[in-house]
Amino acid sequence: MTRVRCLIFLFLISISLILSQASSSYVGSASAIVNPSKVKQISWKPRAFVYEGFLTDLECDHLIALAKSELKRSAVADNASGKSKLSEVRTSSGMFIPKNKDPIIAGIEDKISSWTFLPKENGEDIQVLRYELGQKYDPHYDYFADKVNIARGGHRIATILMYLTDVTRGGETVFPAAEEPQRHRGSETNEDLSECAKKGIAVKPHRGDALLFFSLHPTAIPDPSSLHAGCPVIEGEKWSATKWIHVDSFDKIVGAGGNCTDQNESCERWAALGECTNNPEYMVGSPELPGYCRRSCKVC
Repeated sequence: MTRVRCLIFLFLISISLILSQASSSYVGSASAIVNPSKVKQISWKPRAFVYEGFLTDLECDHLIALAKSELKRSAVADNASGKSKLSEVRTSSGMFIPKNKDPIIAGIEDKISSWTFLPKENGEDIQVLRYELGQKYDPHYDYFADKVNIARGGHRIATILMYLTDVTRGGETVFPAAEEPQRHRGSETNEDLSECAKKGIAVKPHRGDALLFFSLHPTAIPDPSSLHAGCPVIEGEKWSATKWIHVDSFDKIVGAGGNCTDQNESCERWAALGECTNNPEYMVGSPELPGYCRRSCKVC
């Protein structure tokens, strides 16, 4: 009987360990589960959506805590050289958090990938931003107009803005070139918005919410209606976190050869099917905005 009891005990211990590992695995994967019922459409031109409660209070506080001691004046990309420079167009301060900084950051990265259906490797590191009184980001595009930035990962196809704090007044994200949506969608009333935000379709910052919008059309052509701005903070302080996602891997280091490269493994096959002529915007591009299959299209 002693031997039987020993075997039963070992069996129960084994079952306990298996259940414990399964539970741990579920907790990790549960953080990446998205709830479509919490997503509302803001605009179709550009394609823009708000996920209510995308981040938890813990995640918001964690991002702010990691960023506080590392903030530096935010920069913009120069359209001619592609290099970063300071500008009065953007007056916030910010810093970047590596993708695998810790389990909480990794969980946020998983959640972003699950919502957007875009690979984590296509995203830049999360940039945490602080906007103090009067600080703003004038209207701009997230896709590029230079050869330098587009060489790594291609255009930014999508942007996620995660709001880490409520803002008493101001600080909205506004799309001045967007087409007006139908009124029944329950968007913010004009009385809730600053004068800046009334110049287009606007999203008011709410702690934990996330705004997803696309800078390219489904045809991979830049979408001018994605023009957007961060309105000045009028009262309070605004903390946000930005994730820019590219059409190709941003983690892959671009080698020598300038723009004479194929940035998709299917380029050769597409070129053989005539896509260099049928879809020149994507395949070849232009000197200002190089395409993704220039080598296979024999233009360099």
